[in-house]
Amino acid sequence: MYLKRLSAQQFFMGSMLVVNIGNYAYNLILGRVLTPAAFADAAILITLLLVLSFLGMTFQIVTSKYAVLYHSTKLNTVLKLLSRTALFTGFAIGLLIAVFAKTLQQLLKTETHEMFLIFGLSVPLYFLISVNRGLFQGKHQLNAMSVTYQNEMIVRLFVTIFLIALVSTIPSSITIALGILLSCIVGLFPFQKRILKSKKGVSVAEINSREIAIFFSLTAFYELTQIIINNSDIILVKHFFSNDQAGVYASLALIGRVVYFVTWMFVMLLLPEVIEKHKNEEDTAPTLLRYVGYVVMLAAVITAVCFLFPDFVVLLLFGKSYLSIAPLLWKYALATSIFAVANIFAYYFLSIGKFLPVIISALLGLTQIILIVLFHNTLDQVVEMQILSMLVLLFFQLTFYFVNRRKRFV
Repeated sequence: MYLKRLSAQQFFMGSMLVVNIGNYAYNLILGRVLTPAAFADAAILITLLLVLSFLGMTFQIVTSKYAVLYHSTKLNTVLKLLSRTALFTGFAIGLLIAVFAKTLQQLLKTETHEMFLIFGLSVPLYFLISVNRGLFQGKHQLNAMSVTYQNEMIVRLFVTIFLIALVSTIPSSITIALGILLSCIVGLFPFQKRILKSKKGVSVAEINSREIAIFFSLTAFYELTQIIINNSDIILVKHFFSNDQAGVYASLALIGRVVYFVTWMFVMLLLPEVIEKHKNEEDTAPTLLRYVGYVVMLAAVITAVCFLFPDFVVLLLFGKSYLSIAPLLWKYALATSIFAVANIFAYYFLSIGKFLPVIISALLGLTQIILIVLFHNTLDQVVEMQILSMLVLLFFQLTFYFVNRRKRFV
């Protein structure tokens, strides 16, 4: 009876909490059952999966926006364009990964190159999943969108654990790649056939294809910078430090990023709500501030736990082998918290069509790479460079918001 009284947003938030717990359990179990060196390979695949999810968000955000703005025949045309672009882009990226699989093996010092071949097959599927989710999101069908996330998480978690436990002859990296591939297949359901099925639409000339292309390009640009900001530290640590240190750092990143995993659901709720209000010329600032408040409260709680009980958290989640990263835990959580708040502002600006702060934010976020390349004597220093770059990013966004609030663009 209680579930029936839940709103779609409440159900979605509860569902995404379960999905995030499952995804987190997936990472933690891998950290527990694999050696630090083997986990370093697993972390590469997990990082690639995060990269894929950010690229997929481009298709999801664009689909969501035009599912709000367009209806019926116009939307059918947009869906056809986006699904074709998603599949073409996915196959192209998957092919590149396959062609350079051995190069990636040498560059990232992984045990096999087959893990990249299998992962490459997942790319077009994930992009199609993203278009499907974007349509659910834009139409406020949050329950159905939740199911796609649940299906993906459940299959990846249990298939990977099952294969690692029972098939010890296969390298763990290949097992993990197979789990990702199968989860992408199942994550397509429930699938909206109108995405691929030819339905009556208008000609491309009748929709604002130039506006769509600009929005798509800017979203893709921002998502690419998100990929770099989120994952460059793991890649750079893998390059500059030993495999054991890289594996230990990967565990730090997975614990610290719980902030980002938990707060991401607010971005997905924010986007269609702000787009709808902006379309109707309503004040969008209260919506932004409400979601910023949610993110700040959750981030503060998680960072406080990491500061007060670092040893307990590391021992509980990864074990004694990873205890050396306990002193860094609260710092990494802080860096991720600042980034999560900055991210809310960036997607808000994107939603209301203010692209300049998005572009500048993206460029400021990239300073993280420069700082880590220049200052990486210790893992502690790597984390401190991230805090510094994220503070600069958030300061710019807050300044831009409050200065321009007077002009009532929000």
